[in-house]
Amino acid sequence: MTSSSSDTASSPSGSTKTVLHLLRHGEVFNPDGILYGRLAEFHLSDIGNQMAERVAETLKDRDITHVISSPLERAQETAQPSAVALGLAIETDGRVIEAANKFEGKQFGVGDGSLRKPAYWRYLYNPFQPSWGEPYKDIVIRMLASMHDARAKAVGHEALIVSHQLPVWMARSHVEGRRLFHDPRRRQCSLASLTTFTYDDERVVSVAYSEPAADLVPVRATKKFTAGA
Repeated sequence: MTSSSSDTASSPSGSTKTVLHLLRHGEVFNPDGILYGRLAEFHLSDIGNQMAERVAETLKDRDITHVISSPLERAQETAQPSAVALGLAIETDGRVIEAANKFEGKQFGVGDGSLRKPAYWRYLYNPFQPSWGEPYKDIVIRMLASMHDARAKAVGHEALIVSHQLPVWMARSHVEGRRLFHDPRRRQCSLASLTTFTYDDERVVSVAYSEPAADLVPVRATKKFTAGA
């Protein structure tokens, strides 16, 4: 498997290429820095909407036959411009939702959030699972199941799945053979970024990464781990 860009095509061996794009949602309006997780009513900011439009402009001429999204508002709102540009309906898939987290709804950080409170320290005993949220392996299982079904639906074409930073990074880490335990600040999965998997029949042959809205990403989001994903 390689890390490169690939278009949908038949290979010389007669196998079928299918392209699957995992899109992280755009910036969310979150002035209080809440770890919003799966909470409802967290919508895209003005910049986030611009990001979604930028992605739609990038993808409008692609051979995408299915647009699939997490049920959360920020993902649905990110998917909408691309669905409109492609003339497709959004298909909602709960398997690509954000990871569950014990700190959901709270401010999270050292010195300025829940980590200051001893009551929450009991959740931090095992960073390898992790103990404060949905197990990494469970995220991988549900993401791969969704990706398998999306590839089957779009076989010979392309599909777009709008998800969240941690689920996208877990899927990529598994496919590329990396350990699942990691430093969240080192995830290569910026706001409104595309992680693209190219399949040869059912086998992933390359993974590519791109940031269509890189110039719109706020500087603060590139400097530290931010609440929510």
